[in-house]
Amino acid sequence: MHSSDDRATGMSRRSVLAAGALTAAAVAWQTGRAPAASAAAKPAIFYAPHQDDDAIGLAGSILEHKAAGRPVHLVLVSNGRNPDLATLMNTDPCPLTTWSSPHPCAAGGRHNLSWPTDGTNKIVAGRTAEFMASAKALGVDKVINFKIVDDGFDSVSAYNKLVDRIDAKVRALAAQYPGASHKFTAGWLERTETHKACSDVAYRLMNDGTISDVRFNHVYAYARPEDRRADGAAYVLNIPGSHMKTKRAAIYAYNTWDPGRNLYALGYHSVPELMEAAHADPREFVYTLPSGYRPGKGN
Repeated sequence: MHSSDDRATGMSRRSVLAAGALTAAAVAWQTGRAPAASAAAKPAIFYAPHQDDDAIGLAGSILEHKAAGRPVHLVLVSNGRNPDLATLMNTDPCPLTTWSSPHPCAAGGRHNLSWPTDGTNKIVAGRTAEFMASAKALGVDKVINFKIVDDGFDSVSAYNKLVDRIDAKVRALAAQYPGASHKFTAGWLERTETHKACSDVAYRLMNDGTISDVRFNHVYAYARPEDRRADGAAYVLNIPGSHMKTKRAAIYAYNTWDPGRNLYALGYHSVPELMEAAHADPREFVYTLPSGYRPGKGN
């Protein structure tokens, strides 16, 4: 299914996401030049729980801040270990191509990989290479990698420890950059413990006065039907065409097959539907923390 925006740009779902052979140049390309960020300006700090959240649900907001001349710092919160993704990437033919509603594979349907299935070494390195390519396409001023092990799904105790680790890192950034704005993902609406943990940290730090200028982008909004993606949003960002072109370049970073650069299209293999929907929809969805927010795993 293609949106009218897809047709207007000549970018179908398949041309977008089969673009792996073409994107080595695209991921390093930016459209135009934003005003130079003032060294005295307070930065906007964006937190991506995993590699790919930046391109899917934060990129338009990042570019909006860049265009205003504000420094933008992009934080990778977790290492993104993912045993299921390792298993998928070891499977030939590519499972995406054999689903009842198949998706294109940037490797042509054959990966020829034999990676460890703990989902750590090869997956983390490959996903982080994609993240760095996306950050370059977006032109962020600084990339910060927390390198926190993505293990909060194992138990309530593990989840609470994950929250504490993220808390310590965000507090340190708040102290380093007083007056910065902080942009998280809407973890209470989303599907992984790491997203929720980031929202729990924001809730803590907002309550104790450590941070005050806080917003939440809903990455998984693109899993909803198009006419329901804005449900509950405090603000819908309509991304201008020039910024949308750059956001798509960031998305392509996650669908590039170039093993020589450690790029294996892992982001697209992980969440193809989200990538496709975010590519087609020139909007992002910004939330504030709900008054009845409940911290904790599963809440």
